[in-house]
Amino acid sequence: MPDPTAPAARAPALPRLTFLGGVGEVTGSCHLIETAHARFVVDCGLFQGGRDAETKNRHDFAFDPRTLDFVLLTHAHIDHSGLLPRLVAHGFSGPIHCTAATADLASVMLRDSAHIQQKEAQWRQEHAADAPRHGARAREARRRGASDDPLYTIEDAERVIALFRRHRYGETITVAPGVNVLLRDAGHILGSSTIEVQLAAGTSAARTVVFSGDLGQPGHPLVRDAATIAHADTLLVESTYGNRLHRTLEATLDELVEAMTDALEHRRGNVIIPAFAVGRTQDLLLLFLRLTREGRLPPMDIYVDSPLAAAATEITLAHRAELDPETEELARAVRGGSRRAPARIRFSESVEDSMRLNDIRHGAVIISASGMCDAGRIKHHLRNNLPRSECSVVITGFQAQGTLGRRLVDGARRVRLFGEDIPVRAKIHTIGGLSAHADQGALLGWLGGFAQPPARTWIVHGEAGTAEIFAQAVRERLHWAAQVAAPGQQVAL
Repeated sequence: MPDPTAPAARAPALPRLTFLGGVGEVTGSCHLIETAHARFVVDCGLFQGGRDAETKNRHDFAFDPRTLDFVLLTHAHIDHSGLLPRLVAHGFSGPIHCTAATADLASVMLRDSAHIQQKEAQWRQEHAADAPRHGARAREARRRGASDDPLYTIEDAERVIALFRRHRYGETITVAPGVNVLLRDAGHILGSSTIEVQLAAGTSAARTVVFSGDLGQPGHPLVRDAATIAHADTLLVESTYGNRLHRTLEATLDELVEAMTDALEHRRGNVIIPAFAVGRTQDLLLLFLRLTREGRLPPMDIYVDSPLAAAATEITLAHRAELDPETEELARAVRGGSRRAPARIRFSESVEDSMRLNDIRHGAVIISASGMCDAGRIKHHLRNNLPRSECSVVITGFQAQGTLGRRLVDGARRVRLFGEDIPVRAKIHTIGGLSAHADQGALLGWLGGFAQPPARTWIVHGEAGTAEIFAQAVRERLHWAAQVAAPGQQVAL
């Protein structure tokens, strides 16, 4: 029974912000804003990697999806968009505001993600009581929170796609009474946005909350550099690589050339490249075209073995007016380039095409998804090439804790693939300078574009130690009041 002498609980001050995902880690991005007139989230991403990712993905949302008025989506990557189908399945039916390119990319990515969810659920159902190795794998999946039912379905994904509302960079959008939104180029992948949210406050001046989204490294191939933001009262800034500096692009290309030449010419093997289907695959294709044209790499056959990457490449070429002029060369190579061109790009369109790649013993460059090696066709190519000392695996993107890619980067001598114990004899190369995420220097440079420090700066989207290192750098170098956000933390705006 409540204590009648206790002070009455006060209603929470509005507007307020709640950190729900992408806090203390780099996946599952989701932030809730509540005002007197609107309730909405910025991003609704899938948790990836780690032993509890499946449990987090299946857990009830910290809010009732039916009460949300709309969603703001920074970009298409699954760690920012991948739980939207589950949000819709639980009752959300409002608009999802993003750029046109993000809507196009997210449409193919969410269909692909839903397909994977359904296939994995089907596998668990079929093998639950199968041979011991299958039974053990299925039991382990359940122990980690997996269900025999898919996380969501293709029908759920289609319902999300119908809710996308497309906007241009620099366009002011009135999304609710007292809530205006502006999308700026984040320079991360095609269509990626930094989001400015202006909240009216009665007779007081409007408050501006800025969500950096994922920021790109300046000078990165394909995309333009991130736009400068002048003002924020409250800022949320990512910190994926907030604890380190990337190699320069030129030094990175030297490293890439060395790794590729070693495998293709000296050891006469294959090169397997796990790559994010959106962004990283297109970056790599551009760079390989450049390096072979310049004679720094030998003529090569490049196989893109990912239906999602093929679709993403077509979408990229459809939006190339928003990208660097160099994408014209990619368009020519993909759409009828010369057979005698030094870099021949081929897309695997079927499962049979993918399986035929297993017969190639040397000279193949196979780019495949997923980028963290945890799903998709890349696992088959790793199973066939990891045991071969003449081959190389080139890691070009961030590998989250708990993923197969992270285990390879950390030097695992053996890994489990399809229930088999696979020896790692291939060379593992980590090429960090190709990251689509800004490093510490670039993040600090972007923050330096603000006309004055935000009243509050929250560090998000970084593993716990990395986020704290970056917060300290912001405090010491910019003299800003910066702190690391905590999961579930609520702050008044």
